[in-house]
Amino acid sequence: MREFQLHQIKELVERWTRSLLGAVIFYTVIPLPQTWQMDFTRVARWATGIGLLLGGLLGLLEWSLQWLGMPILTRSAVVVAVWLGLTGGLHLDGAMDTADGLAVLDKQRRLEVMQDSAAGAFGAIAAVLLLLLKTVALSDLGSPRWLALMAVAGWGRWGQVVAIAFYPYLKPTGKGAFHKETIRPLSDLAFGLVLLFTVSGVVTWLDPVRWWKGILLAFAGAAIAVITGTFFYWQFSGFTGDVYGAVVEWTEAIFLCLLTIFF
Repeated sequence: MREFQLHQIKELVERWTRSLLGAVIFYTVIPLPQTWQMDFTRVARWATGIGLLLGGLLGLLEWSLQWLGMPILTRSAVVVAVWLGLTGGLHLDGAMDTADGLAVLDKQRRLEVMQDSAAGAFGAIAAVLLLLLKTVALSDLGSPRWLALMAVAGWGRWGQVVAIAFYPYLKPTGKGAFHKETIRPLSDLAFGLVLLFTVSGVVTWLDPVRWWKGILLAFAGAAIAVITGTFFYWQFSGFTGDVYGAVVEWTEAIFLCLLTIFF
């Protein structure tokens, strides 16, 4: 009986490991050995954790550049550039296509416009605004910057999971369709919240005098993620893979700007 239970636990760990590795490949350009087994079926459940991973890597980079003496604005620009590079521009590309779609007043034609691979004027403007907001906000951010980066990247992707869980997908097929088919709203959202609340707990632990910062971090992140997703739902009456990317990018940018007030 005990051997059977151990075998079940081993299979569960292996299945989760394959799914996590699949999420790393799907959401980032971090190289992994091709011989490793990966499963892409339910990668959305790991989206928040991938955000925390990216934020941690960016925080380490930011700390290293600061230690080397690089000025804050320059290193903020470098961090944002690496931020974009680690995701392969996956979410920014979606935000650009979504902006081009929003430029069309006829809602029935928005998806048609978004399918055009060429970036339009509004898409380019959206990309510039997002990169500019992130760079300037990061340069104005105080300590702990590494925790702020983790929280921002984590809440951005949790907002994506919210959109997948609660709003309809507008295409029968597409790069985001399989997320909708395999999402488990309660468990996937709760898992992300546990990770993000842990980050908020660390903020409170580091600065117990201003304990409210950790609580504010949690509530503000959740509110911005939900409101951003709701806004795009009102505009499109549903989601595509591109709009999922827009939720990530705009949640990150807005939340990072808000954090400059409190950090």
